[in-house]
Amino acid sequence: MAISLFDMLKVGIGPSSSHTVGPMTAARRFARGVQKTGRLHEVVRVDIQLFGSVGATGKGHGTGPAVLLGLEGQRPDRIDPAILMPRMEKICNQGTLNLNGEHAIRFSEKDDLTYHRQQSLPYHPNGMRFTAFDADGRVLRERTYYSVGGGFVVDEKAAGADRIVEDKTPLPYPFKTGEELLRQCDTHALSIAEVMLANEQAWRSVDEIRDGILHIWEVMQECVRNGISNEGILPGGLKVKRRAASLHALLIAADRKDLISPSLSAMDWVNLYALAVNEENAAGGRMVTAPTNGAAGIIPAVLHYYWNWCPDANEEGVIRFLLTAAAIGILFKENASISGAEVGCQGEVGSACAMAAAGLAAATGGTPRQVENAAEIGMEHHLGLTCDPIGGLVQVPCIERNAVGAVKAINAAVMALRGNGEHFVSLDKVIRTMRDTGRDMLDKYKETSRGGLAVNVIEC
Repeated sequence: MAISLFDMLKVGIGPSSSHTVGPMTAARRFARGVQKTGRLHEVVRVDIQLFGSVGATGKGHGTGPAVLLGLEGQRPDRIDPAILMPRMEKICNQGTLNLNGEHAIRFSEKDDLTYHRQQSLPYHPNGMRFTAFDADGRVLRERTYYSVGGGFVVDEKAAGADRIVEDKTPLPYPFKTGEELLRQCDTHALSIAEVMLANEQAWRSVDEIRDGILHIWEVMQECVRNGISNEGILPGGLKVKRRAASLHALLIAADRKDLISPSLSAMDWVNLYALAVNEENAAGGRMVTAPTNGAAGIIPAVLHYYWNWCPDANEEGVIRFLLTAAAIGILFKENASISGAEVGCQGEVGSACAMAAAGLAAATGGTPRQVENAAEIGMEHHLGLTCDPIGGLVQVPCIERNAVGAVKAINAAVMALRGNGEHFVSLDKVIRTMRDTGRDMLDKYKETSRGGLAVNVIEC
């Protein structure tokens, strides 16, 4: 089993990797599967059933439009976000969907798209079932998929091991735990980034890896630029006002003496970077799933901090940062979860904070043990964090939570770099604790909008 950096850090669209990116991928996979059977042109309708968290909060997370465009053959890393809602409206108004981009079938949102708000499928909270019928009502193809966080999708066959990516590519330096990763570093005198780079070469050349990583960095920068350029009210009905543009104008105009403290001025910018990304995410824009969309602002914010505020920052540092962050993300994916619907927001914002802290420590010269310590600090202080989005939207508390998580990541890296890498709690133990805490957490606190702020704010 092997997971690549480009599995952990994907280009996609908002507002959710598990509710938008994953369902679009699953729907596209289903449509292509129908085509491969040779019976695509026999299909007259497709029934879509959404269960668990995608059923409970799918409307607020854009699952419906994502699924319909996926059935039409669109990919989350290539689709223009601007066409998503207009195309959804056209499909619904005309009552016609273009299956796999080449065969028109009838579609009724009322009859063919069902959100099961209280019902879940066995293996994971984010379940989807697609069924294609012919003119006589016979089932031509039926498949169940699970969106298991970060845009990862597995079908029913793999659902019993839903953290596993079905890639058997042999790697030169395999690792599944933090302990194994540090052992590889010690044995071969490599940094974590060097271990990851060597493993990535099982799929791509060094030049392709570098170009791919720098493309991810460019998408992150573009997302920040878009976030500070757009104003107005976020969609969804909560009437949340976008703040990044006005905050950017304030910071550009302000003297450092106008800020809370000259020594904290960088934190204002980190807040800005995170808010910009997550406002773009909430608006359905393009970003990098890092490792999820709900937590997509943390790694870009900390990477912008590195680029703009750390001495001697350069592209090599960016590459070290993202290679290292991906290695830490793999540990969470392998041993716990990055799905808010499975373990709460500790699995999203907590994982992203750990990844960003490790990346910053590595980019600024940290040893493997200092890097592991930074990741451990970042996760340890997110344990138990619930996922309770108000109105099922990735807005409150998600947007501000990314800004807070980014600042925590920087502090975690600073604390780790001040030490020698020795620490009381290992990253592996923290990951295990996060997994166990997620299992104990009530379902109403795991991306269902049936508990926490999602309930109390509305009631008040």
